[in-house]
Amino acid sequence: MLYSALILGLISSLHCVGMCGPIAMMLPVDRNNEAKRVTQIITYHLGRLTAYASIGLIFGLLGRGFFLAGLQQKMSIIIGIIMIIVVLIPEKKFASYNFSKPIYKIISKVKSNLGAQFKNRSYKSLFTIGLLNGFLPCGMVYVALFGAIAMQSAGYGVLYMLLFGLGTMPLMTIVVYINSLLKLPFRNKIQKAIPYVAVVIGVLFILRGLGLGIPYISPPNMSLFIQQTPNCH
Repeated sequence: MLYSALILGLISSLHCVGMCGPIAMMLPVDRNNEAKRVTQIITYHLGRLTAYASIGLIFGLLGRGFFLAGLQQKMSIIIGIIMIIVVLIPEKKFASYNFSKPIYKIISKVKSNLGAQFKNRSYKSLFTIGLLNGFLPCGMVYVALFGAIAMQSAGYGVLYMLLFGLGTMPLMTIVVYINSLLKLPFRNKIQKAIPYVAVVIGVLFILRGLGLGIPYISPPNMSLFIQQTPNCH
């Protein structure tokens, strides 16, 4: 199921162009020195990957708890259903409930610190921008976190989120160079593809949990990645 993280990241980057694209465009990178600009962009992405890995660790530990309790396959089914529901319900509907209200003060502080970092071109600032960017609320990151919970260990949770982050990197890098990607017609076209891919990934998690005996898609073992009992000859 780790491959689904990379696919989700690639598709999510289409969403990121509209949501986080302005942050990438405003990065305080050197526009005259191409080599330096590349290293600065990489530093920004390393900050985002660090944020994703951190929350992947937390949610991976949560998934590990479900695995030890023998609930891994049930959780995989539930998480697959939640993924599908999240992408089918209009984003405005979710926004009306303001799920982030309990941590509004924390989010406001993150945004304030993020804005302050744009005044400095140091690598430390670029890494911090990426780090704070990674912690900002995002619907597609939430979907990826559901996938991290479905993993059976903290390590897999971290790896899942790292692969998700790597999937978002190509298009987010291009945005720094090509501002025209943010034009409304383009954004409207790419947004239409996101729900379909997310639903497919949700279905994969459901099939994984059902344990239908389909190799690589729905294995019968409770463990999603390793054989639960060794073969002794």
